[in-house]
Amino acid sequence: MIELTGKQKRYLRGLGHHLQAVVMVGRGEVSPALIRAVDEALAAHELIKVKLQEGCDLDRHEVADTLSRNCGAAVAQVLGKTLLLYRPAEDPVIQLP
Repeated sequence: MIELTGKQKRYLRGLGHHLQAVVMVGRGEVSPALIRAVDEALAAHELIKVKLQEGCDLDRHEVADTLSRNCGAAVAQVLGKTLLLYRPAEDPVIQLP
């Protein structure tokens, strides 16, 4: 799991503001299929939004921790039912401050 400084989190939040959610978390638990979808999205985009839908009874912070741990990503933000996750690519496009 990647640790981000406050300045880096602020920078990523600014970049993520206009992003659309690419992964949706529904009623079920955090399944291997969900983890695989988040992993693939991170590989493609580096910075993604994950949306917890209305039927999701899971705690948003627990979901963020579980996904970040299993995908080797950092949680840049948890705001309402939206998570912002970051994992640098092998050839990073986003240059952190």
